[in-house]
Amino acid sequence: MQRRDFIRHGGIAGILAAGAAPAMAQSQPSVTWRLTSSYPKSLDTLVGAADNIAKRVADATGNKFQIKVFAAGEIVPGLQVLDAVQNGTVEAGQTIMYYYIGKNPAMGFGAIVPFGMNVRQHNAWWYQGGGSELFNDFLKGYNCQAFPCLNTGTQMGGWFKKEIKTVADLKGLKFRVGGIAGAVLQRLGVVPQQIAGGDIYPALEKGTIDAAEWVGPYDDDKLGFAKVAKYYYTPGWWEGNAPSVMLVNQKQWEALPKDYQAVFAMACGESNTVATARYDHVNPAAMRKLIAGGTQLRSFSRDIMDACYKAAIDQYAEWGEKFPEFKKLHASYSKYLEEELAWFRVAEGTYDNYMSGRASRKK
Repeated sequence: MQRRDFIRHGGIAGILAAGAAPAMAQSQPSVTWRLTSSYPKSLDTLVGAADNIAKRVADATGNKFQIKVFAAGEIVPGLQVLDAVQNGTVEAGQTIMYYYIGKNPAMGFGAIVPFGMNVRQHNAWWYQGGGSELFNDFLKGYNCQAFPCLNTGTQMGGWFKKEIKTVADLKGLKFRVGGIAGAVLQRLGVVPQQIAGGDIYPALEKGTIDAAEWVGPYDDDKLGFAKVAKYYYTPGWWEGNAPSVMLVNQKQWEALPKDYQAVFAMACGESNTVATARYDHVNPAAMRKLIAGGTQLRSFSRDIMDACYKAAIDQYAEWGEKFPEFKKLHASYSKYLEEELAWFRVAEGTYDNYMSGRASRKK
């Protein structure tokens, strides 16, 4: 069953309703996988997605296919998930691919690049525009393949102890920021720090870093950043969307029964949709709570945004010359983004702008 057929026929729920799980349980072997996450247990939106996938897989296979989920640090640190899956320490891992751009900046296309697509555009490129095939072909060199499993949507720009009014204010700023954004901001004088989620708060509290970005209001509130930084900036231009993936060891995947492969892929696809809906549900209330508690909401200036955009384009050109894999993926991604933006300007953009304007005028 193809992924689009899965959605059309009701997904995992449809499989269970049709009685497929009991038949599968009778004919297939018992399989147990270990899955390590890049995220701490406290973030129910993130690790919770992995837990839900494990439950859906077990339900759809009559408990024959079991996935045991481990949070960051329980097997390996959060930033070592790719290595653990690649070398077979675990069968699968939940992570975001820009953590690994030190291996090759092309890893970013399994997640997001600065000034890239929004969540719907990324899903279109990944599922329909050849993105999945291109990226997973690249991942063959790492003995893995990737399945998107959750997407936060556009993220916030982070927590700052002082206001950032000009491009000059970025110089020397010690900023916890992940992936390609760090390389881009470094061109403007920022000192990027890649720190796993559970370690950000103490670094910000002690002054080891001056600012930090993570996800958005709901997750950021859970990690307590508002207690140690006052200014909350928007938008997170480096994460127009942020898809985490399930990485699967290639040899373990090939050894998995085909029915189990289908169930796993379907559960990831379902989770990828449901997780975005959950973020859209919980973030508005979390934002109101933060502002009521004294958080000062700020927007990056147009000058800062333009300077960052230019730095991003310069960085991509530099990497394109050094890394053929980056050049190949960027060519597909950027061309697809141009087409998507042309369409979104026609309907989505005009509608969203009108509705946002109406909401502002009511206030």
